[in-house]
Amino acid sequence: MDNVPPEQPNSSQGDSPPSSAQKAAIGTLLEGQPVQVVLVHSPQVSLRRWMMWLGWTLFAVTLVALLGLRRVHTNFFDTSHGLTESYVSGSTDSGAEKIAILSVSGVIADGSGYVKKQIDRIRKDKNVKAVVVRVVSPGGTVTGSDYIYHHLTQLREQREIPIVVSMGSVAASGGYYVAMAVGDQEKSIYAEPTTTTGSIGVIIPHYDVSGFMEDHNLKDDSIATHPRKRMLSMTKPITDDDRAVLDEYLEAAFDRFKGVIKSGRPAFRDDPAKLDELATGEVFAAEKAKRVGLVDELGFIEDAIDRAAELAGLDTDKAQVVRYAAPVTVADMLGIPGVRSSSVDVATLFELSTPQAYYLASTRPAIISTFRFDDYSRLSIPSLEKSR
Repeated sequence: MDNVPPEQPNSSQGDSPPSSAQKAAIGTLLEGQPVQVVLVHSPQVSLRRWMMWLGWTLFAVTLVALLGLRRVHTNFFDTSHGLTESYVSGSTDSGAEKIAILSVSGVIADGSGYVKKQIDRIRKDKNVKAVVVRVVSPGGTVTGSDYIYHHLTQLREQREIPIVVSMGSVAASGGYYVAMAVGDQEKSIYAEPTTTTGSIGVIIPHYDVSGFMEDHNLKDDSIATHPRKRMLSMTKPITDDDRAVLDEYLEAAFDRFKGVIKSGRPAFRDDPAKLDELATGEVFAAEKAKRVGLVDELGFIEDAIDRAAELAGLDTDKAQVVRYAAPVTVADMLGIPGVRSSSVDVATLFELSTPQAYYLASTRPAIISTFRFDDYSRLSIPSLEKSR
């Protein structure tokens, strides 16, 4: 027979596992050699990851763009004045008669923002039969406070619906001013037991830094058409002549304040001297405020709601209590805290930094009080005040 060589392994049929001898030979060859790790780059895996990242990015951008367009469309064709109505208590029937809670909170600037939108929304909703104005404010500008008071009074008279005020932690100065929109209705102003109110008066904050400037060799070289154009400048003291001019200006705002109080507190119309005794800028605790006639009752917002229902002839179980809030923003949807747009925009900050008269219960500049008003400063800063 012919000698037939042994069959060689066919690599096309798959490699068989190495034998023990082969493993030993490989071990001998590799002995003493450094171990190298070779990473094989896979273009397909890298491309797949990149495409996935790009896809999620485009999805996020598209989502934000669509939400933004929806917001623009909603605002342009808005019939709700940019507010969303939320249920508080009472009936869940969509056609139920309503008691609306209208919020006045923070330092009052121009008055034409969130508060005015609430007023306009209530004016057009014929199902609203009574309003509870929730005041948590130390006041603000004279014009802003008067603007809110005017439109609340107009709402009450035009719609012929009762307004009841519920005071929160503070409802002082301009915050008390807007509360007078209740008119001469009895038992219409409720203060919580810990409410701070009063502070009836007018103030123009002024800060004299001329001494500091002199110490540091600084000079105000402003150019004005008349010396009185600079009478509230921080770089010089107020002269006696300028103070007399400003005193007359404050007197007009102060008289307006007391006149508005008489419209909402009829007892002071018959006894104006008693009002003069209270209009010193003093703040009052709730119990004393009730005792001297600045508020009617001590109670919480639920008590004010019950009183509003009583005045409107509504059953609190059948009526629906609602309140209004700004619509949800993209930041809210994405869970980003502290990004909600505020009423304190650039124009408001500029207004609050302008020297002017304030119905404000604070010794600090209005621009600072805008952000916090629950911690009254103990600094003694010379200011112009009109309160007797």
